[in-house]
Amino acid sequence: MNIAHRLQIIPPYLFAEIDRKRDEAIARGVDIINMGIGDPDKPTPAPVLAAMHRAVDDASTHNYPPYAGTKSYRAAALAWFERRFGAGGLDVEREIIASIGSKEAIHNTCLAFVDPGDIVLYADPGYPVYRTSTLFAGGEPYALPLLAENHFLPDLTKIPAQVAQKAKLLWVGYPNNPTGALADLGFFEELVAFGKRHDILICHDHAYSEMAYDGYKPPSILEIPGARETALEFHSLSKSYNMTGWRVGFVVGAAQGVGALGRIKSNVDSGVFKAIQAAAIEAFATTEDQLQTLMGVYQQRRDRVIAGLQGLGWPITAPKATLYVWAPIPPNYQTSADFVTALLDQCGIIVAPGNGYGTYGEGYFRIALTVEDDRIEEAIRRMDQAGLRYDPA
Repeated sequence: MNIAHRLQIIPPYLFAEIDRKRDEAIARGVDIINMGIGDPDKPTPAPVLAAMHRAVDDASTHNYPPYAGTKSYRAAALAWFERRFGAGGLDVEREIIASIGSKEAIHNTCLAFVDPGDIVLYADPGYPVYRTSTLFAGGEPYALPLLAENHFLPDLTKIPAQVAQKAKLLWVGYPNNPTGALADLGFFEELVAFGKRHDILICHDHAYSEMAYDGYKPPSILEIPGARETALEFHSLSKSYNMTGWRVGFVVGAAQGVGALGRIKSNVDSGVFKAIQAAAIEAFATTEDQLQTLMGVYQQRRDRVIAGLQGLGWPITAPKATLYVWAPIPPNYQTSADFVTALLDQCGIIVAPGNGYGTYGEGYFRIALTVEDDRIEEAIRRMDQAGLRYDPA
């Protein structure tokens, strides 16, 4: 049989490859410390679980949900959004839609807006789905380099005019996966102005909006005046509330964008199980103190990883957000893949290679803060014993 051409131009999904390497190593008897995938290892908060149990016992949740999400879920999401970002006045019928996490919504947004030959601007390094979904839709991905010297923000002034004229979408996400970089409202103002000037839908992936430390609170692009006309923001409960497997989130912003996404979704999926939406409403009621208890676990792990790597010579500082530490590979390694392979072969440690997030991720690797403190300390000990240090050339 002949598979579709689109599959021939799309590489295997990065995290599927990481899972394969993990399974092969475990089969060889290796004690694996897996810090490759950003999948929180702590349980979903008890109040959310209790709400889910109640909702599952309610037979009215067992039928098809509304395609856009239940009105109670959308209203709760908007109420949370207004409390969190101070961006009120959004229309529950036209400017928000439930999503099956973020990944599905990102992919379907590309299907809703991208015709063959259209250009999609995307952050590189970045979430691989931005690029692959563009290819699925027949579009042409155009990488926006995220460079350390520009604080891992794209330089919009370097986008050629002819490229901007053909572009339909621009994908960014801050706090950033994988770099942990931050963006302020000034940058979002530039994005909104750029989108309006070139008639480009700005797509802000805000999956890590609540995964922040040291008192930092990431802003929303929808805090910018006029953003509601030219931007969509993608939210997920996965990371913030230890709900990756639940697959629930929402997209909020430009009514035309929400409407187009809804037309795609109504043709390709049947929405989010209503019981999950009911449980997610409980998650939105999480207090700031409860949230900080959840985030405190990851902040402590971040501090252990940073201290450990600094002790091995790494020139890095602690990120203020996300579930990750982004670090350069040692100068004596040529590629990210070389160093990641050495970590697995010599230490039994799995991390993600930077080039898995794009061309401009080469030279880095990403550590996910998804193992207990003792396993972090064990990972650092193994690296030290194996001589895997950052020694300046």
